[in-house]
Amino acid sequence: MKRFAAVAGLLVVMAASGATAAAGDGMDQHEVGQEQYDTLIAQCRYADTGKAKCRAAVRDMYRVGTTDRRLDCRTYSGVTVCGTLRLSKSERACVRDSQAKGISFRRAEVECYALS
Repeated sequence: MKRFAAVAGLLVVMAASGATAAAGDGMDQHEVGQEQYDTLIAQCRYADTGKAKCRAAVRDMYRVGTTDRRLDCRTYSGVTVCGTLRLSKSERACVRDSQAKGISFRRAEVECYALS
């Protein structure tokens, strides 16, 4: 799954136990539902490493099919994301500060990723 994080850059989406392989390495794309796929593409707007690169990584890694019930999707402050987010140094500092103020990690992660 670490390889996937490198491919997706700042924005990383991983299934709890599903296959996540880069296109061309002999493994199939990971299947997600249409709504999940739309969320994965939409959350690229927050990617610091380039929105086009993020969207290309999502297209390479995922295909629309059956909804993956194990994919971690969550909404906080009106922002929905799926999977594990790879945060920048400043975003990680934001998460630590938010947690120190009593905000849960999951909420702080989404808010710092999207709103900072």
